[in-house]
Amino acid sequence: MERKSNKQQKLHIKKGDTVKVLAGDDKSKTGTVLEIIADKNRAIVEGINIITKHQKPTAGKPEGGIKKTEGTIHISNLMLVDGATGKAVRTGRKLNAKGKLQRYSKKTGEFIK
Repeated sequence: MERKSNKQQKLHIKKGDTVKVLAGDDKSKTGTVLEIIADKNRAIVEGINIITKHQKPTAGKPEGGIKKTEGTIHISNLMLVDGATGKAVRTGRKLNAKGKLQRYSKKTGEFIK
């Protein structure tokens, strides 16, 4: 029997993180990550990359109209904001005291929550 392994890559941001946008129309804005789409390397960030959808009225939703929602943004265009300093930091992974891999700030060397 062949053993299955998890091929999903580790990402430098998680759901709930505060991130800064590095490129695009919303460059230098910050927001909270609402959702991660790991297989496409994209994230949905609160208040970033707002798209407009025109919805036709249907029997289920008779109001229709124009809806504004957050679109996805590629993870390479996001940088984690350190909670202590409030600045964007590069992250890495190293073993903590309990022997588990944990994210840390490369600038300060401190672990991130």
